[in-house]
Amino acid sequence: MDFFISLDGRILLWIQDNIRCEALNSIFMFITRLGDKGFFWAALAVILMINKRTRPVGATCAAALLLSVVINNYLLKNLVRRARPFDTIAGLTSLRTPHDFSFPSGHTGSSVAAAVTLFLGLPKKYGIPALVLAVLISLSRLYIGVHYPTDVLGGAVTGVGIAFLSRTLVDALSKKFSEKEKGGQST
Repeated sequence: MDFFISLDGRILLWIQDNIRCEALNSIFMFITRLGDKGFFWAALAVILMINKRTRPVGATCAAALLLSVVINNYLLKNLVRRARPFDTIAGLTSLRTPHDFSFPSGHTGSSVAAAVTLFLGLPKKYGIPALVLAVLISLSRLYIGVHYPTDVLGGAVTGVGIAFLSRTLVDALSKKFSEKEKGGQST
């Protein structure tokens, strides 16, 4: 375990010392803001729910975001209670200072959950850019120094699981309501 903790720190310091620069700082700050509170993904979910054809994908995306907040931000962060890397790694500076716990990355969890949902439910010309954006948001958390690589990996794993769970739940609810509607129409 010590090896992974040490590797986490070395990766973040390497990013800071070899990649971080003024030219990229504003780009990565913009990218990370796209993941703030899941607003970008939530806006996409609302837009998708407007059109009847994309409504199931929008509802699944909204469910994934909600589950991500509950599972990642309320449950796992408070169970694990991992300190932020800028508080524990000597020499690491962050471009932001969040005040909650570090593991898992909520930005990554919600971005991956939403992007996987969109990838599975929309044509690939929309799904692939969603995945690329989720990866960029995830990497931005490392670049700005607010998450360990294992936080981002944990958020990605939970995000994928949440996407599939949300899809299963929304499909089951949709089927149940559709059966109920059919039953109500025949009486």
